[in-house]
Amino acid sequence: MQSADDSVAVRVSRAARALDRALDQALVAAGGSLPTWLVLQALDAGEHGTQAELARAVGVREPTLTHHLDALERTGSVTRQRAAGDRRASRVALTDDGRRLFVRLRRVAAGFDGQLTAGLGPDDVDRLRRLLIALVENARPD
Repeated sequence: MQSADDSVAVRVSRAARALDRALDQALVAAGGSLPTWLVLQALDAGEHGTQAELARAVGVREPTLTHHLDALERTGSVTRQRAAGDRRASRVALTDDGRRLFVRLRRVAAGFDGQLTAGLGPDDVDRLRRLLIALVENARPD
């Protein structure tokens, strides 16, 4: 019989926390953080113009995103402007400094990914990705 500590849910949860911490440390050493990386990555994709869309894409609540955007705006990495036609909505964009930070953090994240998958073949990595997607899908409420 499987113990509670050996369940897939517990193992994935522990792995996720450990990987979050390790990736965040690597990104902090490069002048960013995991939340900064996630925001910059979503902005670079260009699909999330308003703060509300960006919060959904990053997977945080709007007040949490506002905190991160305030910090990024103070460093000159992003700009925020009121959306035309909706004074409550703000559009967020990367600045040149933000793009440079994004590129630097992307290198760190890619290096971390390489470290993480060392010793795994391409088929193993593809299978892992598919399994993780399936776990997320299976965890969604009906």
